[in-house]
Amino acid sequence: MKLSILDQSPLFADADAKQALEASVELAVLAEQLGYERYWVAEHHGMNGLASPAPDILLGIIGSKTEHIRIGSGAVLLPNYRPYNIVERYRMLATLYPGRVDLGLGRAPGGSAEVSIALAGNFLEKVKEMPDYLDELLHFLQDDFAPEQLYSRVTASPVPPVQPEPWLLGTSGRSAKLAATKKLPYVFGHFMGAENGPEIVADYQSKTDNPSTMVAVSVLCAETEREALELAEEAKRQREEQDPSPQTNAEEQSNIADKQIIGDKALVQEKLTTLQEAYQCDEIMVLTMAPTYEARAFSYRQLAEIMNQTT
Repeated sequence: MKLSILDQSPLFADADAKQALEASVELAVLAEQLGYERYWVAEHHGMNGLASPAPDILLGIIGSKTEHIRIGSGAVLLPNYRPYNIVERYRMLATLYPGRVDLGLGRAPGGSAEVSIALAGNFLEKVKEMPDYLDELLHFLQDDFAPEQLYSRVTASPVPPVQPEPWLLGTSGRSAKLAATKKLPYVFGHFMGAENGPEIVADYQSKTDNPSTMVAVSVLCAETEREALELAEEAKRQREEQDPSPQTNAEEQSNIADKQIIGDKALVQEKLTTLQEAYQCDEIMVLTMAPTYEARAFSYRQLAEIMNQTT
């Protein structure tokens, strides 16, 4: 079982943003030591409990502290930016850390409507243009604009020895269809995605010659199931205190909670194996929301033992 980590740089307990970001760097170093496949950093804006709006900046530090684990965005929220600028930034990372950089791409706003307007103006209009933005980004990444196209003489510098690997992230059939159309590897966000996730992923896999699929899932593993449930409840309480009026409604929050895998190592291994069989995925990317950084690190240590047992 291949496992990777998705990090939102959360502010646990009484931590401030500096502590949260330093904890992300420390966790990435631990992830490499434990044998995880990759370490991705999420993008969020204007959220009280999350500290990273700029994955590429944090990845630059993480890359300097690690040697071989793949690092990447989970995800760059493409409607917020011009594709050229994103390729420049991730080519720069790939120049510094060749053969290790992933460029995860998504279309979610990553914050409130007001934040989206502050970032990108008419966000909804840009979401409609997502397929065109994605095409433009891939052309810059591959340096293959046709001679008659506007950017045929434009190069996103620096040009690394190995290009960042693009992935498309999503939670619905629409994103899966786009990934299949563009022949991109696909990450399905099980922890907040549609109920028919396995069918969505199977449809993507059937329409892609060499499908590469990851599934992102929320997992909290502790010494005992009771302890894990208590930790999960405390983490939920913290999030509610940090954001008393969350972006998701009550029904969506309930669906997210229902999809969490919470338990001791044996129970978590059983549920992860069932999930992998349901999705027929190559890799599972784990997001862990705990009340403390120590509990989060312990959970990932337990998961590493599962990973090593099933390799």
